Amino acid sequence: MNSLVILCDVNSIRAYVDYTLDKRATLLALFRGKVDACDADPYLLKAAKFHGVRVERACPVCKKRSLVELRYTFGDQLGQYSGRIKSDKELAEMEKEFGEFRVYVVEVCRGCSWNHLCASFLLGDGIVRKAPRRQRTLEDEDWVTR
Repeated sequence: MNSLVILCDVNSIRAYVDYTLDKRATLLALFRGKVDACDADPYLLKAAKFHGVRVERACPVCKKRSLVELRYTFGDQLGQYSGRIKSDKELAEMEKEFGEFRVYVVEVCRGCSWNHLCASFLLGDGIVRKAPRRQRTLEDEDWVTR
């Protein structure tokens, strides 16, 4: 497995997909001037600033050490919590609580706005569960403040 995804106390990694070849093709096109790959969404940059995990690799574009990784989780069993960023510790806890969910690892350079999907994999204990009940949050349109 690629050294990008080293999670603490995680035992159920399966269906691992490494996007290194796609990354190479994107970088080659970038250096040839055919694409502009340093176009991270402002929300992605903000997420990288507050939730990113710094990695030892340098950015492949600007060569600075400002590269971070984000781990997004998606799955039907996660319910309204699908699409959230999770830490390694949270992923280790979640793999025991949910049957199956996919994790996407995205690298983001806070210096030049480079971003690319590094890997994806499934986690979970394999037991099918219903999604948790929906709870109202501050993001709901009908939330009334008093």
